[in-house]
Amino acid sequence: MPRSKPTRFWKHVRLTLLNSSSSDRSRAIAVSDPTTTVSDDEEYLTLNLADSLTTFVTTPSMTDCETDSSSSTPSRNSAPPSRSSSIKDYSLGGCGLGKVDKDNLRRRVMIPDRLAVSIVEAVRSRNIAAGLVAEAAAREVGWEDEDPPESPLVLFINSRSGGRLGSVLKGRLENLIGADQVFDLSVTKPSDFVQFGLACLERMADLGDDCAKATRENMRVMVAGGDGTVGWVLGSLGQLYEESREPILPIGIIPLGTGNDLSRSFGWGGSFPLTWRSAVKRSLYKAITGPICRLDSWHIVVSVPVGDLIKLPHSLRHLGESTFTPDGYIEGLIPETMTCFDGAFYNYFSIGMDAQVAYDFHQLRDEKPYLAQGPLTNKLIYTGYTCKQGWFFTPCISDPSLRGLKHILRLSVKRINCLEWEQIPVPSSVRAIVMLNLHNYASGRNPWGNLKPEYLEKRGFVEAQMDDGLLEIFGFKQGWHASLVMVEIISAKHIAQASAIRLEIRGGEWRNAYMQMDGEPWKQSMNTEYSSFVEIKRVPYHSLIINGE
Repeated sequence: MPRSKPTRFWKHVRLTLLNSSSSDRSRAIAVSDPTTTVSDDEEYLTLNLADSLTTFVTTPSMTDCETDSSSSTPSRNSAPPSRSSSIKDYSLGGCGLGKVDKDNLRRRVMIPDRLAVSIVEAVRSRNIAAGLVAEAAAREVGWEDEDPPESPLVLFINSRSGGRLGSVLKGRLENLIGADQVFDLSVTKPSDFVQFGLACLERMADLGDDCAKATRENMRVMVAGGDGTVGWVLGSLGQLYEESREPILPIGIIPLGTGNDLSRSFGWGGSFPLTWRSAVKRSLYKAITGPICRLDSWHIVVSVPVGDLIKLPHSLRHLGESTFTPDGYIEGLIPETMTCFDGAFYNYFSIGMDAQVAYDFHQLRDEKPYLAQGPLTNKLIYTGYTCKQGWFFTPCISDPSLRGLKHILRLSVKRINCLEWEQIPVPSSVRAIVMLNLHNYASGRNPWGNLKPEYLEKRGFVEAQMDDGLLEIFGFKQGWHASLVMVEIISAKHIAQASAIRLEIRGGEWRNAYMQMDGEPWKQSMNTEYSSFVEIKRVPYHSLIINGE
């Protein structure tokens, strides 16, 4: 018989502190009560079956990961599966897992109560000392030491992702592993967990707490959300590298976004399955048992003249004002001081009309969230904005010649094992430029293509990998060209491979520039007198992602 855990002394306080509304608090307390048990057969959720079936049928299938004998990291140029494999993707039948026992899963992932209360309180108060006080209080009321879990798991969920599924999935996860190990990103930032919650656990380990030490060393993270959410969490975990706080936490993914390209690339699928209640347990099991892959991370710095407006996405942070020192030839004028922002991306960065479409979609979702209720609806909205922005029919009110990025953009790269900047001509027909780190883009497409060895040699390219320290740079011309690329009839316009990239952006007739990275778009105003800059360099360490196959 599995050992039952005593009622948590702090449950009535913990959930009150972390949840914003009284209804949420009541629901979370009820879910977290260990005396309440519900069998798998009794658990149910009333969902709109039509929406679920639409998601099942229309979402592209995931791309299989290929591994060699020396690494778990999938190859970026893996061939996508046929359409007939989509059922396997959604049912998770290919993972080789049968029924996962809930009690056994809990024993393997649930963090001991006295440690959980300290982490939660440290995050809530943004104070490590407060977490230590909460742990001491747990000891005073008679909590006995417990054995550390085999694979402690912390989960971050974007409750806004996945239409209506995000919020209900949160309740399911709280029921499985406890509300104290599930953090809603609308309430808790992942950086706060790293800076305060995880640091509190490390402080207890430093003080001689063996259970805290084992929990910290074996901890893994699960992220439920889209590519932007996954990138946000990965960026926060990068702080551990910068502060030499090893080991680094690897992450697994529950795909709730529209494209889910990071999820596809590591075997977690392109969308969450129709049989999602049973799939949750299998996903958590794979998160604690799957092998760990390496992924290149890319640091980006955006420098704009002081006074230029930019609405920051989650993936960028404000660094302040500084003097810009050019490295290499600069064509435009540079102001004395510039405002700088930085961040990291893991899948792609793009500039141009694809980013403008993404920006308009995000604005609509924020203003009218009821319109974005699932992958099919989202893709229809994307299609509408694509036509509106002139991918297929350039608006007559603007000069078509101004639509090409070459009129505002100067592209420079550093090739592999090269220290000098090389200017790369931007083709006149290109209206969107993408810097891609994975083989998946726009819901599992492979716009770079599976290039033949002869072509690679002719162009001076190498075979694309996820951890090769290179970005593939390609362009889209117009909507018809992009459509043919997306159905993989042709490849995108190959521009370069690079280990570092610099974009110099000049205004002129353009008022705004649109950019995005990992699904997080933004708009920044353009100065007609001075240049703006985007610099991309590889981070000197790899991000760790669990292989979900």
